[in-house]
Formats: sequence, structure tokens, C-alpha cells
Amino acid sequence: MVALLAFVLSACVSGIEDNGDDGFISGSGEITFVDPGKREAAPVLSGTDLDGQELSTEDYEGTVLVVNVWGSWCPPCRKEAPALQKASEELADQNVQFLGLLTKDDPARAKAFNAKVGITYPSIDDSAGRNQAAFSGSLPSMAIPTTWVIDRNGKVAARVMGELTEATLRGLVEQTKKSTQ
Repeated sequence: MVALLAFVLSACVSGIEDNGDDGFISGSGEITFVDPGKREAAPVLSGTDLDGQELSTEDYEGTVLVVNVWGSWCPPCRKEAPALQKASEELADQNVQFLGLLTKDDPARAKAFNAKVGITYPSIDDSAGRNQAAFSGSLPSMAIPTTWVIDRNGKVAARVMGELTEATLRGLVEQTKKSTQ
């Protein structure tokens, strides 16, 4: 499983940049939106959050779920974090939830980063890469950060490889909501 994740994260594909010695592969912001009839079921993601509590995406059934792969060491992740937090606050009353997948990072360091930046939505510690690898059957993660939007029917509606803006995220969430009414 770890070998699979390493392969996926190191793959060279269009829209992906190797940032040299930074230790990550950053996407160009490439967006994939899937038509409702062609969407694959999202994997069940589970693990321990940064407070040591068990968490599962099964807890979010019936909502639009934004899942973001990130690390506190990743410059694009750090840059997009305030936009994700702002969107999570403003979309909470619209049945939209946010979940982080922490990768290649120390949970204590990530928790400190979240406190400093004001991130309030939960993150699962995915150090082993099991949750990221679970997307290999639909729209795999090939960059850090990667963000998926899962529709209220539990299917993968969209993926952004690389840093995203609040406007892009809001547009994808709105498009996802409209396409699953």
C-alpha cells in the first residue's frame, strides 16, 4: 500500500510539477469534474483525527464533502488553508462539510499550524497513505495538495490537483450541488 502511494505521488503526469528538493509534487490546479452518471463511489475514509478521536466519512453521509490532502510543511497547502477555512465556515449552513487528510506530517505540528491559522474542520492523520490510496479507483491523488468534492450521494464529483482558490472551490461545490438535486 505504501509503495502504491509512493508511486502515485511520484508519477509524472500533465499538470504536475516536481518542486525539486521540497519533498512534494505540486499540481498546477488542474480541475476534473465528473458528470453525475459517470461518478464512482467515494471510498470510506477513516482514522484518528488530530485530537486522537476516531473519525469516518460515514459520519458525513448525505452532505457534500470537501476532502483536502495537505501537510503543514507544504507551501501550497499553507497558502490555500485560509481559503479552505473561510469556505468551510460560509458553506456550513448549506450542508457542506470539510475534512483534511494529513499526509507525511507530524500530527502535533499540524495541530499547531491549524491553531495558528484558525482551521476548525477536522483532519485525519493519513501518515500511512491508506486513505489517499483509496481514491485510486476513481480520481487518484497525484499531487499535494489534492482536493476532492464528494456529492451528497457519496460519489466523487470533482478533483483539483494543486492549490485552489476559494472561488474555484465554491464554484465546484455549487456545480456539485446542482448536479445532484
